Amino acid sequence: MAERRRRIALVTDAVGPFHRGGKELRYLELAPRLARGAEVEVHTMRWWPGGRVHRDGEVTYRAICPLVPLYRGRRRSIRQAVTFAVCCLRLLGARFDVIEADHMPYLQLLPLKLVALARRRRLVVTWHECWGPEYWREYLGPAGRIGWWCESLAMRLPDAIIAASPQTGARLRRLVGGRVPVIDAPNGIDRGRIERARSGLEPSDVVTVGRLLPHKRVDLLLDALGTLRDRGRSLTARIVGSGPERERLRERAHVLGLADRVEFRDDIDDAETLYAAVKSARAAVFPSEREGFGIAVLEALACGVPVIATTAPDNLARHLVARADGLGTLCEPTPEALADAIERALDDAPPAGQAPEWLSEYDWDEVAGRVAEVLA
Repeated sequence: MAERRRRIALVTDAVGPFHRGGKELRYLELAPRLARGAEVEVHTMRWWPGGRVHRDGEVTYRAICPLVPLYRGRRRSIRQAVTFAVCCLRLLGARFDVIEADHMPYLQLLPLKLVALARRRRLVVTWHECWGPEYWREYLGPAGRIGWWCESLAMRLPDAIIAASPQTGARLRRLVGGRVPVIDAPNGIDRGRIERARSGLEPSDVVTVGRLLPHKRVDLLLDALGTLRDRGRSLTARIVGSGPERERLRERAHVLGLADRVEFRDDIDDAETLYAAVKSARAAVFPSEREGFGIAVLEALACGVPVIATTAPDNLARHLVARADGLGTLCEPTPEALADAIERALDDAPPAGQAPEWLSEYDWDEVAGRVAEVLA
């Protein structure tokens, strides 16, 4: 008699390929790999047309919640967070041996803990970035105390935490004080797919990739391009991504007189075209002030192009760039410093295609193996 396969319930409000972002890409890559040794069901919002169940290969997607916009203006929607949290109680009737949940937007972790206790199952939570009390105050002002209370409470609910970067893992260990085990399983890349991608787009001087959100600071890149134009160096840029900041950034480019030099692309849906966009640039710029890891940074390094990032304290992608000797450049998060860094990267760029050897540490198969061990 065949042994029953383990059932894993992955719970996240947003998932690729329906929505783009770092955590979405992580689940998109990990789910089919985990499905090689287990039954995997992703419980999420209804991102697809048709019924509540969607199949993609060996992975089943179940809509436990209607599709509610993730953002209201420039911030995460409280209505969406509450709606998704309440709908997570539907897992009381689901079949699973372990729950693996995305930590954002925190509120859903309380009903998931209740479900885990009622079903006598483990709750494992992946933490993509750890904010802490200082960042919450900056983000919400006086109300940030409530946000920090929610995050600190959420840290105590799981039976185990998976940290998506070593730095996030270190922060979590300091905050939970040993009450919850924290295991590092960083994000990864598919080097084979990146190597197969060929540059097929119109060349650009610089490229940036990611969700167009306030903390990504793409406005800083535009200001740096304006500074370089004033120095007599007019560069072209390709901005790949979508999000609530898109129209504001387009207006900023127009005000700076850069509209004819900056291309906005929100229509790149497949990985190969995305990597081709990066390889078509002379440098990749990531001016984000906050990153829990930086998958796009890791992918750009794997594409073999010079990568520029800022030294902002909450930008954990800076640790990846710091390892890329000769290919990575770090600078202060100001337009002038970023402009200087872009000039240096373009003038001193190494031969194209020389990706750092240590990138082999970040392989999705290896990451999936670590996650599977935690969920066993």
